[in-house]
Amino acid sequence: MTAMDEQGKRISYIGQAWLVILLALCFGAALALVHTTLGPRIAENKRNETYSVIPVLVPGSDRDMTEELIVQSRSGSDVRVYKAFTTDGKHKGWVIPAQGQGFADRIELLIGQDVDLTTITGMYVLAQKETPGLGDYIKGEDFRDRFRGKPADRPLVVVKTDPREENEIQALTGATISSESVTDTINSAIDNLREVLLAHNSSGAGARK
Repeated sequence: MTAMDEQGKRISYIGQAWLVILLALCFGAALALVHTTLGPRIAENKRNETYSVIPVLVPGSDRDMTEELIVQSRSGSDVRVYKAFTTDGKHKGWVIPAQGQGFADRIELLIGQDVDLTTITGMYVLAQKETPGLGDYIKGEDFRDRFRGKPADRPLVVVKTDPREENEIQALTGATISSESVTDTINSAIDNLREVLLAHNSSGAGARK
């Protein structure tokens, strides 16, 4: 191979490298543009979906009476929570958001609790990308119902057999990791917000004016 051939190869490699860099920059810019354009719409869709399931997560509540609060969690972050009321303005319970790592990607949940924060009144999967036909069953009603009526004042535990204790959750067949991810996410979110919500209850703000 001549020196000219070697130089030509080097120039070719450099050109290919710059092309890769240029494509990466263009791809990143396109993603940023999509996020900027669609981000607010996605957030609004999630907010509407949240409001639509509040009466399911806190039975007896009226979505139109919901009050949004920004509270500081135990970890120090600001969290948007939903205070659920009945049609006549009586405080009925709470809906709190939760995020955690699933088997495949992030899982976003909504958790309903009673006024005293002692009982889980519902669970809803807002977003997930778990394995189709296995882990994605976490969004099904059968799995979600396993959390309804469970204690919110002590950690939940995943088991593979029929639950024997009040705080046990039976895992989905073939999707134990996804089941544990959801349960751990719920435990963490409840623990992170429990004190601030109890303090809010103690302040006497029990009815919507």
